[in-house]
Amino acid sequence: MARASILLALSAGLLLGAVTSAQPGETPPEAPIYLGSAACARCHEGIYRSYMQTAMGQSMRPAAEHLRDLALPAQSTNEILNRRFDVFARDGKLYQSEYTLAPDSKEIFRDTRPVKWLIGAGMNGFGPVVEQDHYLFQGPLSFYTKPGKWGPSPGYESMDLGFNRPILNGCVFCHSGRANSVAGTNGKYSDPAFSELSIGCENCHGPGAAHVRAMTRGSGAKSTEIVNPVRLSPYLANNICMACHQTGDVRVLKPGKTFRDIRPGRPLDETLSILIVPPMPQSPPDADHVEHYYSMTLSKCYRSSQGRLSCISCHDPHVQPTAAEAPAYFARKCLACHTNQSCKLPLQSRMNHQPANDCAGCHMPKRDIQVISHSSATNHRILAKPDEPFPDAAFHQATPVMSDLIDLDPAPGKETAALPDLTLLQAYGELAANGPQYGSPYLEVLARLEKSDPHDALVQAAVGRRELKTGNYASAEEHLRRAVAFAPQASTCIDLADTLAHMDRKNESLAWLEKSIQLDPFNPFAQRTYIARLIELKQYAQALAGLEHYVQVFPQDTFMRQMLEKARKQPVQ
Repeated sequence: MARASILLALSAGLLLGAVTSAQPGETPPEAPIYLGSAACARCHEGIYRSYMQTAMGQSMRPAAEHLRDLALPAQSTNEILNRRFDVFARDGKLYQSEYTLAPDSKEIFRDTRPVKWLIGAGMNGFGPVVEQDHYLFQGPLSFYTKPGKWGPSPGYESMDLGFNRPILNGCVFCHSGRANSVAGTNGKYSDPAFSELSIGCENCHGPGAAHVRAMTRGSGAKSTEIVNPVRLSPYLANNICMACHQTGDVRVLKPGKTFRDIRPGRPLDETLSILIVPPMPQSPPDADHVEHYYSMTLSKCYRSSQGRLSCISCHDPHVQPTAAEAPAYFARKCLACHTNQSCKLPLQSRMNHQPANDCAGCHMPKRDIQVISHSSATNHRILAKPDEPFPDAAFHQATPVMSDLIDLDPAPGKETAALPDLTLLQAYGELAANGPQYGSPYLEVLARLEKSDPHDALVQAAVGRRELKTGNYASAEEHLRRAVAFAPQASTCIDLADTLAHMDRKNESLAWLEKSIQLDPFNPFAQRTYIARLIELKQYAQALAGLEHYVQVFPQDTFMRQMLEKARKQPVQ
């Protein structure tokens, strides 16, 4: 089975025209070319029309197209932040305002932005996307369908983020058809930001140009230049869905890869590792939000099928039944393996329920998503009984080579193989922020990489930060300068500036803070540090200019606004 899966993956990759190394004297293969879903509609009009009515086909749209779906105008107040919000339409466009009132009801500040796009098809709600200088940001208010009102966007309930929370490619990859992110940036995109706005045909079937070219030759033969998930092994078919429907505790791109390298029909493991912290009986894996694949693997249905049950066993991505149609639609899927006699509840009793004979309603109930207000998701761990315990196997999935993480998408034959150290470094680094137990493994992996990959920018930056934290400033400077020489990153420049400041070279540190701001112009920490450094160095005119710019970009920052008011009253030196 593993062998067949690998052969399928290799053949699919070749047929898709994926970039591979050419032998001496050979012409390198063409890069895959995406055409957009409209090109598919010319031959697959019925499927295209059906798909465009699904949530995936409407995953992201211009905000102007949704004005009738929203409760407008609307106002909201966040008492914790002492902040007020307005949402309104004007001249066919959607806007959000954030502002604060003084005790006398005069506005202290108001920041109004046009909402360019809305993420979501409206099943749970719509999330706003604003654009500034080719950077994409989340808006502070989202519209929630169930209550029919606006509320804090996910993450904004108690955090003062304004219009400055960047939308990273790892997020927008799953909500759009083809996002054109700029590598090495924190939320910057090309112009246009999207080649295709909503999730399209090529997200699941691969780049379409080779297929269109083959079919227009008129040979009459079935084209193999496109990926059909039905013809793939369950592993490869599930990988297509896992790219977006399986979050895990941490997702790490393989060295040198980007989300644009993910190809349907190829093992996801070539590009992305999805990892979870091993669950324990006292803390079972009970999350529903974007944990669909892993939840399915813990079900008796999946385990009894020896892994043959896949996402597309139950879901046809081209069709989305209505709420009224869904119970009967999914019951038919269940009856492909089960019978009406399989259920212990008498058929007549089931038929008297509303909706009637609703297999999914009983065995895959919807539950509230704790991380997103007013939202719910289907629990994909198919339960025979509501109190069914987790299988014992759920708590014994770690391997001898990696006892502290579980790899959810290893390629066939690599289930017990070790992950690349660069992947582990990033995974441990992210997890250590909330799990101190990952601090030691992080440092152990870093020590190995320091010897094996000394020319990697990430490694040098990590070594530099380690040295900075331990007070070895000369060593920190050496490693951080190597890192920015290999690939300058805003965070590395900040660390280098901090290192130089500790070495009493604060004037020299200014240039690196400026470089950091240039690389990441909407990072408030870098700009605050830069202003504070200018004040330390008694460069008050430059500090005042920096404050003016900061408050223009981050008007919601009360402390910095107050600093600016005080600075304006001081004589310029």
